[in-house]
Amino acid sequence: MMPMSSIGDADDQEAASAQQPASSADEVTAQSVRPSTTAELHPDRAEGVVYLKLIGLGAVIGIPAALLAWGFLGLVHWLEELLWTDLPRHLGVDEAPWYLVLGLPLAGAIVVAMATAFLPGGGGHSPLDGVGVTPTPWQYAPGIALAAIGTLAFGAVLGPEAPLIALGSAVGMVVVPFVRLPEQGHRVLATAGSFSAVSALFGGPLVAGLLLLEAGLAAGAALLPALLPGLVAAAVGYVIFIGLGDWGGLGVMSMAVPEMPDYVGTRVVDLLLAIVVGVLASVIMFQVKKAGTFVDKAASLDKRRRYGILVAGGVAVGVLALIARALGADIDDVLFSGQTAVPMVLAETGVGALVVIIAFKAIAYAICLGCGFRGGPVFPAIFIGVAIASIGCLLFDCSITWALAVGAAAGMTAGTGFVFSALLFSMLLTGSVGFDAVPAAVLGVIAAWLTTAALSRRRDTGGSAAEAVT
Repeated sequence: MMPMSSIGDADDQEAASAQQPASSADEVTAQSVRPSTTAELHPDRAEGVVYLKLIGLGAVIGIPAALLAWGFLGLVHWLEELLWTDLPRHLGVDEAPWYLVLGLPLAGAIVVAMATAFLPGGGGHSPLDGVGVTPTPWQYAPGIALAAIGTLAFGAVLGPEAPLIALGSAVGMVVVPFVRLPEQGHRVLATAGSFSAVSALFGGPLVAGLLLLEAGLAAGAALLPALLPGLVAAAVGYVIFIGLGDWGGLGVMSMAVPEMPDYVGTRVVDLLLAIVVGVLASVIMFQVKKAGTFVDKAASLDKRRRYGILVAGGVAVGVLALIARALGADIDDVLFSGQTAVPMVLAETGVGALVVIIAFKAIAYAICLGCGFRGGPVFPAIFIGVAIASIGCLLFDCSITWALAVGAAAGMTAGTGFVFSALLFSMLLTGSVGFDAVPAAVLGVIAAWLTTAALSRRRDTGGSAAEAVT
């Protein structure tokens, strides 16, 4: 049996009782002859029972968490289509007019402000905190959902993974009052809900598992047993998408970009360019986070300023999209997370247009990171990485399949610090036609990780030196 001392507390209870002195010889005798419980005689067995209980509860949590994720993503998609496609068509135009491009992100900022001001939980954690696995009380779920809808459907540059992780965690926490578990067991159930919810977005339990595994690496060896109930939850929850028996399920969200050409073999230039893409993606993402942190600090000075900067951030994102459109880009290249716009950037035929897209997307992303919107960092980073790699396609005649594999992997690593989940996710995006791009993607990821580590070390060293001088 694997050690589960963080979940079972029988040994701690025995140690505590052993430290209490007996008040008389009779008490000592009574304690020595009283019947021992199963937990005291067999602590490993007791921990095993608790662990199997967590596995079973994870399976139970998986289905409602997956259904919640499916409903949430469907609602966001429906509202996005309503606001950005149906509404302009109703107005008699083919694309969103300038007042909608300005007004919708502004309206989204107001929705987020209302969620953070009037609902518990502050709308979830800041996207600057990255991908986290902190348990989310179920009472926070309405505020998190509303803030995420105001962000995602109204055009802010953030992804849906962070709200999904939090909402899934809230599903797990609903079960907590009804079961007897130690404190660490509550965290395990919350993580199980997160597993199931985020697997609905990333196309299955594998990427979700690696993503949350890398997010919790600080826990060390205790992490794996704590995550296994979550893996069970993700697997059981994913059944509602793939179907069971004669039931076809709700349908799997395919992450693969369609109609990608086969990438067969590789070239020296492709391997070298992958390193360049990783370095450039890290430099850009480092500056994006730095700018986002600056905006966040300015917004944190007082509550009135925080809401003012949030509203100003919504307007600024709309202005950036309008300027980019005037320069030849599409507003979808600047707005939103970039999840559905990857095929468009791969099809771009001008280096200048790609530079415009990267610049305006990065600025809009930095604003959304810090001004108070709520969402995740994965897809904007992937989009920027793919756009950088697409320049290599135009200048060095590389395959767009190579650009997708390398750009997605390097961008995700630069934006999140994750390595293995970035590589796996990039392969899901390319599908089987991109398997030969794995060596280049690995080099891009390593270059991105090392560059980010070097930049972070330089920043921290510089800050320490400045404080010492002061």
